[in-house]
Amino acid sequence: MNQTIVEKILASHSGNEFVKPGDIVDVHIDARVARDFGGANVVKNLLDNGLSVDDPSKTCFTFDCNPTGSDQKYAANQHLCRMYARDNNIKVYDIDSGIGTHLAIEKGLVYPGSTFVSTDSHANIMGAVGAFGQGMGDQDIAATWAKGSVWFKVPKSAKIIFEGKKPENVSGKDIVLNLLGIFGANKMLGYSVEMYGEAIDKLSLDERITISSMGTEMGAIILMFPPSEQTLDELEALSGKRFDPVYADENASYDGEFTVDISKFQPMLALPGHPHDNETVVAKKGTKIDSAFIGSCTNGRLEDMRIAASVLKGRKIAPGVVMKIVPATDDIWNICLKEGLIEIFKNAGALVSNAGCAGCAAGQVGQNGPEEVTLSTGNRNFTGKQGKGYVYLASPAIVAASAVAGYITTPDDIPAEPAVFTPQGKMLAQAANKREVSEKPILAEGRVWFIKQDDIDTDMIFHNRYLTITDINEMGQHAFDNLQGYEDFAKKAQPNDIIVTTKNFGAGSSRQQAVDCFKALGISCIVAESYGAIYERNAINAAMPILTYEPGQMEELGLEDGHKIRVDFTSGEVRNLNNDKTVKIQPFYDAQLQIYKNGGLL
Repeated sequence: MNQTIVEKILASHSGNEFVKPGDIVDVHIDARVARDFGGANVVKNLLDNGLSVDDPSKTCFTFDCNPTGSDQKYAANQHLCRMYARDNNIKVYDIDSGIGTHLAIEKGLVYPGSTFVSTDSHANIMGAVGAFGQGMGDQDIAATWAKGSVWFKVPKSAKIIFEGKKPENVSGKDIVLNLLGIFGANKMLGYSVEMYGEAIDKLSLDERITISSMGTEMGAIILMFPPSEQTLDELEALSGKRFDPVYADENASYDGEFTVDISKFQPMLALPGHPHDNETVVAKKGTKIDSAFIGSCTNGRLEDMRIAASVLKGRKIAPGVVMKIVPATDDIWNICLKEGLIEIFKNAGALVSNAGCAGCAAGQVGQNGPEEVTLSTGNRNFTGKQGKGYVYLASPAIVAASAVAGYITTPDDIPAEPAVFTPQGKMLAQAANKREVSEKPILAEGRVWFIKQDDIDTDMIFHNRYLTITDINEMGQHAFDNLQGYEDFAKKAQPNDIIVTTKNFGAGSSRQQAVDCFKALGISCIVAESYGAIYERNAINAAMPILTYEPGQMEELGLEDGHKIRVDFTSGEVRNLNNDKTVKIQPFYDAQLQIYKNGGLL
């Protein structure tokens, strides 16, 4: 029986002489990977179900989503995976390594005719080398790690034949964006798509990787490239191994065959929102951009870096435009360093980060803010995927040229003087309506939270993982959630509650949220022996009542957790309403009282 590439690979890895579309087969997996995204859940699934790892030599972790470790939860998940790896003799390609799918190709973990699974939805990038790769969920990966194999439904196969000669200004990214324009996001849904033609034979490995990485965006199971001699040579140079590829049988049966004329392809953009919503670069020339990004599993290869450097060399990024460049792997990063590409990027004004997925994965450089217009080489520009702004997708050459111009353009049409931003008038101060400040109470009466702990710092009060929150109404829920024993404070606190604590409350950073979180909960005042210097100013300026007392005064008051007290801000009298004992503490001083009555410094 004549078979397609995917059918031959799945047959050979399931112990079958042949398979056909629709068959369910148990497929042996040659390389089994979990990333920092999903890796911790893979570990949890294994441990919760009492499962061990089938073959550690074929199993590894790749930390590519957040190689900066900038997110607390990613850092915790990464460390959990490291501990599991130590106990189970599993290789970790840690935060200094790069994108897992690219590492698998560079290190020879994946090769023509092999099988690969990962918690990465772009694991089908392995079609670039004529291998079968699939992204999977946490349970699937856990099962594969435990058993060494996993079930698959054999997909239908389709063939695309490319006629004509590829235009010089059309890159691998342009090829896949043109294909998305032709086939959309679902015409190839569920297919293994094989690519043929003289133009395809001439594509470099890096170009094949770019195209394969967006098979997911086409809805395809995989975009499969029969390895050329050039591809085999490149793989041997990377891994030191010579591989025997798998090719389709001459009379293999395909569910669909399509012919496209590559000579008509043009440099393309994906418009914000959908990778398949395309227009030519020429049609959008002159569109002002705020930022530019080169990287991701689609365009973080060495070839991409060299193209970007050739455009940026001797030039400067346009004023006000932010450019971020992230090589796919550490080996590529090091070659960029040796070849002087990093120097070119830095001299142009770009931020160069360590290798990884970058903005596509939300855990590293490349994210954008509301209304920000970004030109990106990523594979996805779904709303919110790379931030809250607008993301166009394009090739590295287009992105680099546009970063220099300040607007979307091509390398052959970079202006002598870049476009500059003009004031929009959106951020000018307007005459504020006079805010009526209601008369502020000079007494606070409420239930006491008596926290007998010195040096409670601002990370304990309001952890730095929440610092992007600017709406005071969202802050209260996080108050004290990093203070041991008080993680549920926000759920139990009631309006008018009073916090009483000891020395140096609010030590640490200058974050205003560590004050505002208590205002959001309706805490009526804070009483402490002393405060961190910045915290004290922040509280007074925000009209948050804070007072200080002398050592021993709370014992004199007979204060216990849960008592009700009344605090007079102007006299300093504190009365314990449970036993009627009183003490005199430091009242508001004049400036504090004035700011308090004004409703705050502003």
